[in-house]
Amino acid sequence: MPSSPDAHPRFGEAVRVWLRIGLLSFGGPAGQIATMHRILVEEKKWVGEARFLHALNFCMLLPGPEAQQLATYIGWLLHRTWGGIVAGTLFVAPGFLVMMGLAALYAGFHQVPLVEGLFYGIKPAVLAVVIEAVLRIGRRALRSAEKVAIAVLAFLGIFLLDLPFPLIVLAAGAWGFMAARAGRAAFLPDGAAGRTEAKGAADHAIDRGAGHMRPDRRRTLLTVAVCLVLWLVPVAVSMAWGHGAFGAVGLFFSKMAVVTFGGAYAVLAYVAQQAVEVHGWLEPAEMLDGLGLAETTPGPLILVNQFVGFLAGFRDHGGLGPWAGGVLGATLTVWVTFVPCFLWILAGAPYVEVLRGYKALSGALAAITAAVVGVIFNLGLWFALHVLFGRVDEVRAGPLRLFVPDVASLDPAGLALAVAAALAMLRFGIGMLPTLAAAGLSGIVWKLFLFP
Repeated sequence: MPSSPDAHPRFGEAVRVWLRIGLLSFGGPAGQIATMHRILVEEKKWVGEARFLHALNFCMLLPGPEAQQLATYIGWLLHRTWGGIVAGTLFVAPGFLVMMGLAALYAGFHQVPLVEGLFYGIKPAVLAVVIEAVLRIGRRALRSAEKVAIAVLAFLGIFLLDLPFPLIVLAAGAWGFMAARAGRAAFLPDGAAGRTEAKGAADHAIDRGAGHMRPDRRRTLLTVAVCLVLWLVPVAVSMAWGHGAFGAVGLFFSKMAVVTFGGAYAVLAYVAQQAVEVHGWLEPAEMLDGLGLAETTPGPLILVNQFVGFLAGFRDHGGLGPWAGGVLGATLTVWVTFVPCFLWILAGAPYVEVLRGYKALSGALAAITAAVVGVIFNLGLWFALHVLFGRVDEVRAGPLRLFVPDVASLDPAGLALAVAAALAMLRFGIGMLPTLAAAGLSGIVWKLFLFP
């Protein structure tokens, strides 16, 4: 039963919902954001459509995983600081535990036929999850021809021209800012464009004057100080200890937490280059295996970093032993990746709420959201090429960059699984988890019994 938008959710009820979202957070950022929208906006009616998209737009501008930050933001809206902490933590916790177990299995045994078959089946099915999520998000974010054009241009810019994600965000934001100031309806806030949106519990709390949503300099400084201590002290301790890979892991992924605009895919190439060529923590093929694990577990795709941290600590454990070193390396990686996310949200959200009424800023953020739809489509296409084809060449022709798959390397079974999963979800409305489970079972049967 949908909740009444006038009834503010109890904290205990919110904890259960955030755990449910964390367990269902498959399919990368597009799927995770769509899941949150379905549960929080459509089912529970805790947040209105306009405020959800405003929060999403802000999170898109930040370094780090936008879906986890969106959960933190909405948790903060509903139940202040502890609400944000619980929401953001529960969004990551299931994936963290699953990835820890899978990374340990991978490091210790590397190739287990049962596990290999499971992931062989799941990876093509994830394509259907991403396609369904892109369609759902696109229908909400691309409500005008101008926004569709921005999404298409963003896709072409990143796919064909290899433009950096921050440049695409900057260009889209500048266009939306100017369009809103010029009064173009497509980039005005819903109210300014003559439309009304249903409100949720958080919206009604703000209407009644929720104090935590107003900027407070003292509270902001305290939040920044606490988060910086929690973030940087473990890094300093690991560097001072001087044994194993932990100092390098803490420092490297702390830097990544500041520059990972555009999510896991946008920074994957740099992480792979540094982890493989500079630090020697793992091999190139292992990096792709880690991405495959991250794609098929709940939680942010940036948990691929946890896989890297586990292998780094497992192989260079400084005398702790490989298993303890792997767990410590993975835990340190996740800690320095996500503590900054809480800093950005808990310190910045009150100021972003104040800016909601500025139509030019709303226009900039709406244009950025449209551009990100194109970027996510690009990421889905990139993933599809690398899942369905054994070989994909990168070809340069002047300023153009193309990914050209070797047709002879097409995996027919993977393609069949992807098509079947897409039909199941998009045509017959079968849920994500049953679809993934069936695909994983099919992969096991294929690898263990039909073509071992």
